[in-house]
Amino acid sequence: MEEISPARLKQADKLLRVLVFTLIISVMNASMFNVALPVIGREFDLTPSQASWMLTGYMIVYAIGSVTFGKLADKYRLKDLLTYGICAFAFGSVIGLAATDYWMVIAGRLFQAAGGSVIPAAAMIVPVRYFPQERRGRALGMTAVGLALGAALGPIVSGIVSGLVNWRYLFALSVLAIFVLPYYRKYLDDERGAARKIDLIGGVALAATVATLLLAITTGSLLLCGLGLVLFVLFIMRIRSAEEPFVQPAIFRNRSFTLGLVIAFLMTGLNFAIPFLAPQLLANVNHLSPLAVGFVMFPAAICTALLGRQGGKLADLKGNRYLYTIAASLILFSFLTLSSVVGYSPLIVAFFLIFGNVGQSFMQIAMSNTISRTLTPEQTGVGMGLFAMLNFIAAASATALIGKTLDSGTSALRLNPLPPVEAALYSNIFVFLSVMVIVVTAVYFVQFGQAGAAAALRARR
Repeated sequence: MEEISPARLKQADKLLRVLVFTLIISVMNASMFNVALPVIGREFDLTPSQASWMLTGYMIVYAIGSVTFGKLADKYRLKDLLTYGICAFAFGSVIGLAATDYWMVIAGRLFQAAGGSVIPAAAMIVPVRYFPQERRGRALGMTAVGLALGAALGPIVSGIVSGLVNWRYLFALSVLAIFVLPYYRKYLDDERGAARKIDLIGGVALAATVATLLLAITTGSLLLCGLGLVLFVLFIMRIRSAEEPFVQPAIFRNRSFTLGLVIAFLMTGLNFAIPFLAPQLLANVNHLSPLAVGFVMFPAAICTALLGRQGGKLADLKGNRYLYTIAASLILFSFLTLSSVVGYSPLIVAFFLIFGNVGQSFMQIAMSNTISRTLTPEQTGVGMGLFAMLNFIAAASATALIGKTLDSGTSALRLNPLPPVEAALYSNIFVFLSVMVIVVTAVYFVQFGQAGAAAALRARR
């Protein structure tokens, strides 16, 4: 058992409270622009795919930044990284608040992402460095509370601010993060990890590859598609030649881990359809204001916050495959029912969104546990960092793809005859997502069913 003085523990508790507040602001910032996206699109005369870059660009930079800050924390003081990160986050908020053109909004979001990505790195480091092993569970539980509260408050705060004032003031809320900086400077010490080389070239190459390929999808440009493939080849060459690559290629020799990442990538992308697609549906088909959209999405967010921890308990009691089955069933039920009720009462939509959101929370736990069990102890840090990064990239990819699909505006084809004609395109998307959930789930049970799990265990040994 680690010997830590009472004074140190008291300081750690204060630091944890500051971290939880910052997590709430960070998660709200990531999610609350979803609700305002239709309004922003109309103000700047954007197609859905163009408007989606407020989320897509943010997620790409956030994904690369969170891994980069995690590695920088081994070389530099965490208090200094948080200082630079939170200042960049606040600077981006000021740019967005003053935005008169869409490029300024995007610039503000990218600065926010570059700075805000220090926060998930801090959320992983603080419980390990500042709490003894027997109290780390409580610390991690508190960070989970911050994440849940941020996710629950995001839609309703966004709706209130966008509906009563202006969506730009969502950026003003994010400036609040700057006020916690003196507390980080006070409570954090000068500890560093074991310094390692950081492959920033590899990180930039990966970000450029993802951004270029998603831009190719959004614009339909073959030239950008070709450039993206060239960048991908350069990225592969870089990680194969760098002394300490941004992504360790050797880890992909673990077949169970690699296939698990593919499944998690697809499921995260499918799940992210709900927070992006629902506001578009409610604004464009039901003609709701941002305030009303926030209220419609709030029940799903609060139920997820209340029930999220139950997923972890189910995984411990019944196993990951049991939790995955529940999660996939909830998500599939939500997609199928939403494909039938889109265009009708928003109260009905609000009810069925609950199943998808709770299922998404359970799925994240199930896939995190499943993937962690495919890794050896030596691979765990690298493997789970890669898993977290790909989750953000999956969300960015889903946003770009769905945004491009929504550009058509209407659909003559009706895969589900129940919704009204004006909601046919949204219904078709939910039908397609339902089919994908079934396909991905089948792959999951082939790989991680009883026989697959035994094979993965033998491979680890």
